[in-house]
Amino acid sequence: MATKGAIVSAAKALASPRSSSASTFFSRQLHATPGSKKIVGVFYKANEYAKLNPNFLGCEENALGIREWLESQGHKYIVTDDKEGPNCELEKHIEDMHVLITTPFHPAYVTAERIKKAKNLQLLLTAGIGSDHIDLKAAAAAGLTVAEVTGSNTVSVAEDELMRILILVRNFVPGYQQVVNGEWKVAAISHRAYDLEGKTVGTVGAGRIGKLLMQRLRPFNCNILYHDRIKADDEFEKETGAKFEEDLDKMLPKCDVVVVNTPLTEKTRGMFDKERISKLKKGVLIVNNARGAIMDTQAVVDACNSGHIAGYSGDVWNPQPAPKDHPWRYMPNHAMTPHTSGTTIDGQLRYAAGTKDMLDRYFKGEDFPAENYIVKEGKLASQYQ
Repeated sequence: MATKGAIVSAAKALASPRSSSASTFFSRQLHATPGSKKIVGVFYKANEYAKLNPNFLGCEENALGIREWLESQGHKYIVTDDKEGPNCELEKHIEDMHVLITTPFHPAYVTAERIKKAKNLQLLLTAGIGSDHIDLKAAAAAGLTVAEVTGSNTVSVAEDELMRILILVRNFVPGYQQVVNGEWKVAAISHRAYDLEGKTVGTVGAGRIGKLLMQRLRPFNCNILYHDRIKADDEFEKETGAKFEEDLDKMLPKCDVVVVNTPLTEKTRGMFDKERISKLKKGVLIVNNARGAIMDTQAVVDACNSGHIAGYSGDVWNPQPAPKDHPWRYMPNHAMTPHTSGTTIDGQLRYAAGTKDMLDRYFKGEDFPAENYIVKEGKLASQYQ
């Protein structure tokens, strides 16, 4: 028998114009129905690194550290890194799984087709932040709940962004490569190395990560601009010295450094295309730890080749994992890495704990923290609308 909370939630959904159908919300309830559940987790494989740190929880081998807890309650926990193609391991479990746990670092792309196959699926959890690997509209139409561990790796990503800004401004990567190659050519580095002080840094998006970055930039005495749907309060602006820019296209030409901190949505996909990049200051530096698809891939390559973009750094690609022939691997003056900024050990401990907490609430028929919901009762969170 369903919990009282689940029945009330389903009834509300039926009364709401957002729901796609009555049968949807009775078959896909917000909370767990009684009995053993099949939970599938998709994580990157760590191989020999899995045993090097007991807190390395975000890999396939250690599976968020929740296997013993889940199995002790009678649930089945399947974990894999094999997520692509019709014959992958994930496909074998789609039809009868109840919960799917994925991460942004090794995303299992949850398409409308996969959602249609998943007859028992009730809950999609992102261990981390960013659920754009899920077809959110299809999830909402199917009555699924989508949630992530909001705030779990904001510090991790903001610190990484600050590091990347300094790496680009100081022209660090070519200097490191000289050392590795046994060279010593100071002029080859210093002719395009600068101080951060006095430069203008603009962040596109000023949510949790954007705000943390601006706070960390304050001691460098740079000019801080931000563009967002919502203006920050006066106290934050006074604390950081940041200035709100309502018009993105007026802010961007002012910036020596542009940092992308907006989620990937229909509105932001490809927003940095050839035309918008052409409006940036010549010699601009760009940091993008948000999502690779916010950028037009070839437009970035062309601008780096021409020198219009003097340096590009980030750890997000489109698609992920990035294929060996991805053009960003070979463009000049880049400082790209695999998607690691949000999966520090400290971040892993936070998103593993947050995932366990939401599973526990799901089993008990309790709501999640409100800020964790990405799709609930057929409605998308505001940042994805």
